[in-house]
Amino acid sequence: MLASYSLQVSAQTENSAGSQAPQVEEIQIWGQQLGQRSDLSHPASVLTQADLLSINVATTEDIVKYEPSLVIRRRFIGDSNGTMGMRGANMFQTSRSMVFADGVPLHYLLQSRWNGSPRWTLVSASEIAQVEVLYGPFSALYSGNAMGGVVNIESAIPQEREFHFDSSFFSQDFGAYGFDDRLNGYKTFFSAGDKIGDLSLYFSFNRLENDAQPQTFYNGSPSSAPNSTGVSGGIVGNDQMGVNRLWLGDTGVVNTETNNYKIKLGYDFNQWSALLNLAYEDRFSDNAPNSYMRAADGSTVWGGTVNQDGSTVSIPASRFSVGAQDRDSLSTGLRLRGPVLENSELEINLNHFSILRDESRNSQRHPLDPTHTPSGQVTDFGDTGWSGAEVKMVSTLSESGNMTLTTGLRHDSYQMDIAVYTSDDYQSGIKSAMSSRSGGETMLQAAFAQLNWVPHEQWEVQVGARQEWFRSHGGFFSVGSGAGLTLNSVPEQKRSSFSPKFSAAYQATDRWTLSYAAAKAYRYPIVEELFSQYQAYNAINQSNPELRPEDGLHHNLGIEYGVAGGYIRLNVFQESIKDVIESQSETLPGGLSVRTFVPIDQVDTLGTEFIANVSGLLNDRLDVRFNVTYTDNEIVENRVDPGIEGNVYPRMPTWRSNLMATYRINSQLDVGLNHQYADSSFGRNDNRDLEQGVFGAQDGYSRTGIKGNYRLQNGFTFSAGVDNIANDIDYVAHPWPGRTLYLNVSYDW
Repeated sequence: MLASYSLQVSAQTENSAGSQAPQVEEIQIWGQQLGQRSDLSHPASVLTQADLLSINVATTEDIVKYEPSLVIRRRFIGDSNGTMGMRGANMFQTSRSMVFADGVPLHYLLQSRWNGSPRWTLVSASEIAQVEVLYGPFSALYSGNAMGGVVNIESAIPQEREFHFDSSFFSQDFGAYGFDDRLNGYKTFFSAGDKIGDLSLYFSFNRLENDAQPQTFYNGSPSSAPNSTGVSGGIVGNDQMGVNRLWLGDTGVVNTETNNYKIKLGYDFNQWSALLNLAYEDRFSDNAPNSYMRAADGSTVWGGTVNQDGSTVSIPASRFSVGAQDRDSLSTGLRLRGPVLENSELEINLNHFSILRDESRNSQRHPLDPTHTPSGQVTDFGDTGWSGAEVKMVSTLSESGNMTLTTGLRHDSYQMDIAVYTSDDYQSGIKSAMSSRSGGETMLQAAFAQLNWVPHEQWEVQVGARQEWFRSHGGFFSVGSGAGLTLNSVPEQKRSSFSPKFSAAYQATDRWTLSYAAAKAYRYPIVEELFSQYQAYNAINQSNPELRPEDGLHHNLGIEYGVAGGYIRLNVFQESIKDVIESQSETLPGGLSVRTFVPIDQVDTLGTEFIANVSGLLNDRLDVRFNVTYTDNEIVENRVDPGIEGNVYPRMPTWRSNLMATYRINSQLDVGLNHQYADSSFGRNDNRDLEQGVFGAQDGYSRTGIKGNYRLQNGFTFSAGVDNIANDIDYVAHPWPGRTLYLNVSYDW
């Protein structure tokens, strides 16, 4: 049957290496069989730990960053803003992709752009057994937030007493503008599990500490003020628009510390199974900016109007403020599965995510500034989080098993409350007076059905539909500040949408398979886009409570050729999306950043993916995963600003490619090569940011890494690797890491 064949050629961990392959313990997961695709309605890719031998893995994002048509903007190890873009969605359209770990949502549908990153740290890279990447919204089981795709992570469930430990050291060289230093980091993970009768127990702890390169470099605004301080030390160079600037400082080293505690309890009763997930994250980060400017007496200059070699610029003292963030989060998930009726299986997923504390503290000035005081600003997330519930039933409708029906209901609710306070003592987090507050709630309910039919051994057809009901309510924003602050309510929304889905696959021969999929999808606005409205020292955020949902029509045409040990696949996809919710930022003179949410009438994407995943080459010793993606992305219509029609949508490279190759020297030793490539793109809708190799640019990049693994018979494994061997300094607005060394030791018992 076609289903069996497709699963076979997609089983990317099936290894034909014979005696040369390392011995891998049998692993049980809650999802489908290890190494197999779960849903043929999607263009998909599957990863297991055996596929990751050639890459240096520090955090969960590393596991998926080499997959086709997928980009992760993780600026440094430990970055809380590891945003993800898939296919026609760029890395800042975070609400167009979904991430689940054991059925628990990790996607962060509260904020967008850099703040909208999935909560990757709630699952540790060391506990993952399998990752399935689904492209596009071709299944009725997912909301319109799957316009780009879905990442489904499954972790292992203990079947016997086990213990795992691993520890990593990483170190990078980084030099840009006036900064040049070596920066180090550490990761420690351990887990313990056991199965006692019908009860499975698992506990893990993951600690990550890292010092990262500065993420922002400062320049001053041209000034004609008659009085200025003569300085030296500034760096002369262009910005991303090609304008010559005097660069005066940076945000300094970013220090991050993240602790993650995980408990999983599995229980089998009769023919039912239950899995409880509890994950707690404790995260701290801080940074202290550097000023390059020196006065004639050698003292550091921290702001004001300055002059260097005839260039007079002004920079506010708040530009060099120091910052710190404390963030504590708790994620709870429960999954139940078991048979009901005669030929049906029921699955229930319940989840809740709470921000226990999320507090950012900023000074008015740098502590080394002679005019520094304890005054500052505190930003606090109060009643913020989400909850979800889903019930899904899979029923076999025919005696032969060639027809199954999946039906279900889902409810998701999100709420956010942001308050900004002036502080008489920012280090202690004193909230002296409220300067702004905003927030609100959204709710999305859905009913879905999907029929899978195999009318002939060479054919499979899937038809589905999803009905959604959306409501935004309780929105508010503040006017005034302190004792005069009042809250104004904003209009609520009620909308509904119907999304049909269709896919078909035809196995022409034993090796050739053709497929086609089409789907409608509606991506509703998230809480931040509707309600988040505030002004901080260096930023203004302007929401839009009347935003309509993004309206997408998606197609995928695929052809696949099965080979021994894998497959070669070509996908052609097309996306046409109306009312694209665009988060646009503009930096005003003096460094104030203004962000608004304005819809673009229509953006179209035409793309092609070539994928070759093959194991067992060169006498069964070499495994290769290679992909290349071409996208033609265009702003087709924009009535608000017709001048950008015909432009390339921001942050969408035309060409992208990835390579992972692992060569097994023997059963104990293997070496790997990895490579990532993307050409340059634009960061602005007007496509005027053409400068490359500068802060704020959207550089192309070509980065190569290597890794070696040596396994001992006593359970220890030693690994060493290097990323970005050429030590390129590339900017995707912010700088990515320089050459980075990795050393790792692990032990399994």
